[in-house]
Amino acid sequence: MKHIGKRLGLLLILCLTAAALWSLNSGIDKPALVNTEGRSFERAEVVQVLRDNRQENGSRIGDQIVLLRLADGAQETANCPNGMLFGAVCEPGMPVVAMSSRAGSLVTYTVYSYDRTLRGLGFIAFFCFLLSLVGGRKGIRSVAALLSTFLLFLFLFLPLLMHGIAPIPAAMVTAGLILLLTVWLVCGWSRQAAAAAGGAFGGVFFAGLSAVAFGESAHLSGYNVGNIEALIFVEQNTAIDVGGLLFAGILFVSLGAVLDIAMDVSAAVTEIHRGRSEEHGAFLFRSGMSVGRDVMGTMAATLILAVFGSSLGTWVLDYVYDLPLLQLINSNRVDIVLMQGLSGGIGVILTVPLTSALSSWLLTRRSCHVSIKKFWKKEDHNPDYVVKYGQENL
Repeated sequence: MKHIGKRLGLLLILCLTAAALWSLNSGIDKPALVNTEGRSFERAEVVQVLRDNRQENGSRIGDQIVLLRLADGAQETANCPNGMLFGAVCEPGMPVVAMSSRAGSLVTYTVYSYDRTLRGLGFIAFFCFLLSLVGGRKGIRSVAALLSTFLLFLFLFLPLLMHGIAPIPAAMVTAGLILLLTVWLVCGWSRQAAAAAGGAFGGVFFAGLSAVAFGESAHLSGYNVGNIEALIFVEQNTAIDVGGLLFAGILFVSLGAVLDIAMDVSAAVTEIHRGRSEEHGAFLFRSGMSVGRDVMGTMAATLILAVFGSSLGTWVLDYVYDLPLLQLINSNRVDIVLMQGLSGGIGVILTVPLTSALSSWLLTRRSCHVSIKKFWKKEDHNPDYVVKYGQENL
């Protein structure tokens, strides 16, 4: 009966959540920012290349003219542009995406790109299979957590922006739900899960806070990004506050790394408590800090490298053009990358003591009265001293 009650309660929560998301998304009225009347996309297959654009030296100049077989079996002549972002180098039998443009009774077809649908879905399926194979039940739950994260972005965060909610509060709400769902799916309802969720949320909060503080002091805002012209056009036609998107994005950038280190610390402290349940909160806190210090440096480096890698093209251009150092360190794009990486790193660093303190408190159910300063003294590096000092003061 107890398990049935929990399942019914969970089912009720899921139903209420689905109803709330449905209500939130049903009230969205998206403005027509681009005229798409008469334009549609469909899958097709290249039957024949009627005119190629390959030159004698191997380069391609101009467009290809190809014969396509559409999804309904009809064959149509299409133009295939020679571009880096649109078009493709067509060959017979190649699956492509065709764009049809209708103007009155005239219909023209253009090859938009390769058809990567099956390859993309296959890559996602392989990732989920590998995660489930190695992770077992927890791997399957991790797949469910990733799916939930995507759905929350699509059906919660973006609709909140469309309803005029400021990006940072909307990101905090979405990040909090992602943390709760991920931790619950991986760990279930436990003290370990509560400590990981609380520590991770605190780390994300401080990452966002440090980003806002740096942005205010350095006069950076969401209006300093590269695609600001398109974003301002969106802001003028919707209720989205473009200025806060930059800082909301930093919350999501740091979310994965912060949650990872929070789970590592809380799991380590929980395992130590299981093996040595007689130890006091001081010892568990110290153990969590020791584990966190080992992981903290590599996790912060991973986060900074991820941010650096996402803007690698910009760094290459700056290096090749040999821009002066004074210009580089005061350019908006470099300062934004710096803010993203270091703010996320600050969140990772502060997650360690937060999760250690929460884990030790929840597992022992009593406050740790040992002064934090004692943990940084040389004599405290001896675990026996921690136990002795904790027993004298708890």
